[in-house]
Amino acid sequence: QSVLYSVEKLGGDEKIILDPNTFSKDGTIALSGIYFNGKGNLLGYAKSKGGSDWKEFYIHDLNTGEDLEDYLEWIKFSGMSWAGDGFYYSRFPRPEGGGELDDANENSSIYYHKLGTNQKEDNLIYSDPENPRISNYISTTDDENYLFLYRTKGTSGTSLYVAHVSKGEHIFHPVIDNYEYDHGISGNIGSTFYLHTNYKAKNWRLVKFEYDKPEPENWIDVIPESEHPLNSVSIVNGKLLVKYSKDVSSRLYVFSLDGKLETEVKLPTIGTAYGFDGKMEDTEVFYSFTSFAYPTTVFRYDIKENISTLYRKSEIDIDFSKYETKQIFYSSKDGTRIPMFITHKKGLIYDGTAPTLLYAYGGFNISINPHFSISRMLIMESDGIYATANIRGGGEYGESWHEDGMLTNKQNVFDDFIAAADYLVKENYTSREKLSIQGGSNGGLLIGTVINQRPDLCAVALPEVGVMDMLRYPKFTIGWAWATEYGDPEESKDLFQYIYT
Repeated sequence: QSVLYSVEKLGGDEKIILDPNTFSKDGTIALSGIYFNGKGNLLGYAKSKGGSDWKEFYIHDLNTGEDLEDYLEWIKFSGMSWAGDGFYYSRFPRPEGGGELDDANENSSIYYHKLGTNQKEDNLIYSDPENPRISNYISTTDDENYLFLYRTKGTSGTSLYVAHVSKGEHIFHPVIDNYEYDHGISGNIGSTFYLHTNYKAKNWRLVKFEYDKPEPENWIDVIPESEHPLNSVSIVNGKLLVKYSKDVSSRLYVFSLDGKLETEVKLPTIGTAYGFDGKMEDTEVFYSFTSFAYPTTVFRYDIKENISTLYRKSEIDIDFSKYETKQIFYSSKDGTRIPMFITHKKGLIYDGTAPTLLYAYGGFNISINPHFSISRMLIMESDGIYATANIRGGGEYGESWHEDGMLTNKQNVFDDFIAAADYLVKENYTSREKLSIQGGSNGGLLIGTVINQRPDLCAVALPEVGVMDMLRYPKFTIGWAWATEYGDPEESKDLFQYIYT
């Protein structure tokens, strides 16, 4: 597992903060989250055992190098939102009688934990026992004056509420009270909030509103919706740091607070940027960049000088100039153009003999962006091809792309993937006998389905941790939350029949 280091200043000596490889002798305990407090003297971190979604929270004192006595458990899908001398978080009730691995996860509640106290003493902030299958999540603003409550019935669609906690109250006022859209607070300047939302904008937009007038009719567009998905916005040093996606490749921009484009931060090639965010008072931010033949590299961006410089790159003994990535577009069964990235050695002859791995996901509004993988490089070093198909169901082209691959449109996902495999064979990149296909989780369902619909498609299929029991999945752990994506087979006869087939 990766080790967490710190430096006193850029270029200074490195100091180990946290080494998750020491958590267990057999490596089965993982670091599953890190959460620094605003002062930067405490690090909250989460451990998970044996690949479980359940987390345990710990607090590390960065001055002494020791853990505090605080210990929290029965946490799932939650981080820490620091405020004052503690933090907010969400948790589920303790499972009864060993049911932690298969019982339905219901009745998530919001608590505040004060440092130095037992979890049993945590203050209950919000709970809704009448709606046990609505999940609740929490976040604080950087100034710790406001608290935002996110409520969702599944993996998409969020209601949003705000409370002015600096007044010592936890009374939540609705910002948008339905479950049809998704939202995220990008930051605030006093009582003015900037909201990243797909409400009336399937490619997302940035709006602002006042605390005392939070309803959608009072929202003001700052960055309107465009033809490309607006992935994220962060307020740093009086600027809006903005990340777009254009044909599944990142674009970074700096806007003024009133939404005027000021500059583009150039990226090395086709690929994916992570980060490019920070706190209001920061004068610099860091971001990483990666692509199929470009190992993760960290850059430092000086906001005032508008200069981006290399900070750190991965040291890997491979000549990446010998590899190339191209993006093609192929037609699916219904004529929709689907993008696919294809990476291999330069000069590779397309004679149908190259071993090829085709990967996709196709669900939950998750985009499969270009990224570096040493295991994929091993394929390409052996004169193979690695291909990723950006099929519908993901978020590559906004919410419309997602909706075209969910619920009763799910067959589009399978058709898109089958068409990708057929394209690779037809264009002589590979052959059926040399083609392998892979996907995990929702992608495991994808692979399991296409090899049943088209047994001749490939030579090797790798459906990893696939969602396969489609008629009973809502009955176990957090499976009920996937019904917004797949549909609940008990909801109607027609939906049951669609999922069954």
